[in-house]
Amino acid sequence: MNIEDYILQHIDPEGEYLYRLYRATNVHLLRGRMASGHLQGRLLKMLVHMIRPKNILEVGTFSGYSAICMAEGLEEGGKVYTFEINDEQEDFTRPWIENSPVADKIVFTIGDAITEAPKLGISFDMAFIDGDKRTYVETYEMALKVVRPGGFILADNTLWDGHVLEVPRSADKQTQGIEDFNDYVARDERVERVILPLRDGLTLIRKLPDKT
Repeated sequence: MNIEDYILQHIDPEGEYLYRLYRATNVHLLRGRMASGHLQGRLLKMLVHMIRPKNILEVGTFSGYSAICMAEGLEEGGKVYTFEINDEQEDFTRPWIENSPVADKIVFTIGDAITEAPKLGISFDMAFIDGDKRTYVETYEMALKVVRPGGFILADNTLWDGHVLEVPRSADKQTQGIEDFNDYVARDERVERVILPLRDGLTLIRKLPDKT
């Protein structure tokens, strides 16, 4: 038994629906490991319980796994507004979201969150960034504008399988996007931040109450 197996045996179960979704994601979609999975999914639900957001913005729906996990933690009346820029994803993802036990708490939109999310006119309490790594900085700036002071932004894949440590820096645009984002957030005086070495790296960011 490795440490991850041990952890999974000692946390809340994944649940039958999410288990089936994760399996289907890995069978039917390329790069199925992009889905949050059991451990990160339970963490996302727990963070929602702790933060108690009314409105959550998600950038990068993929198969819908993380949106469902966050919706599980919402109180009555809460919503997850999730955006997926890849329209080829819709045929797989929409049925899984709409047939989930928390379908009434998820608004799934095909489109570019950077341009479309601000049009909602919603003040978000929490955002989860898990879209195109090449535009993480732009997505972050958008999220800062729509997240309320004191709200939280979570960014996934910020350790990028350790590629952030490569010397010289990688020529891969996705890796460069993550490195640029990490450096940008580290210098940003508008926020507090911490990186968790969970799976592929998860950065927790708090927008300071007196910053815009």
